[in-house]
Amino acid sequence: MRNRVVAAAGSAGFFVLAPGIVAGLIPWLLTRWDAEPIWLPLRVIGWVVFVAAVAVLISAFARFVAEGFGTPAPVAPPQKLVVGGFYRYVRNPMYLAVLSTIIGQALILGQWILPVYAVLVSAAFYAMVRWHEEPALRRSFGSQYEVYKAAVPGWLPRIRPWQPPKSA
Repeated sequence: MRNRVVAAAGSAGFFVLAPGIVAGLIPWLLTRWDAEPIWLPLRVIGWVVFVAAVAVLISAFARFVAEGFGTPAPVAPPQKLVVGGFYRYVRNPMYLAVLSTIIGQALILGQWILPVYAVLVSAAFYAMVRWHEEPALRRSFGSQYEVYKAAVPGWLPRIRPWQPPKSA
């Protein structure tokens, strides 16, 4: 129980710092959330994308506590490989959710700078995953991670959820 409380507190703190800065503070600094005229259906789509992305992000963070007994933060990684929830469809739902919140804000606000920012953020996310996270997961979880990586795509979600192999 204590591990989950500590993991929940760590995840909440990391949530405020990482996605809060990347998908909240920086877009605000770039736009001051000043809306430009934009076609109403695009603004509505933006809100749908934004709300769905925030829900996925919260779910993915909670999954680290409930399933992994840790946090998404590199300083307190999960004790178990997290493969449930949205992780059954794609290996990087958090990064995709953060990018989607930025795109949602771009549609809501009609601000051209936000898609440009999203491209830069996606390049940074890809580099972080490729050169830090994947090697760290391979070291921590070995063949379990390799089986997961082979079955679940990193960036384009599967249509059907992956079913982990049954443990012996």
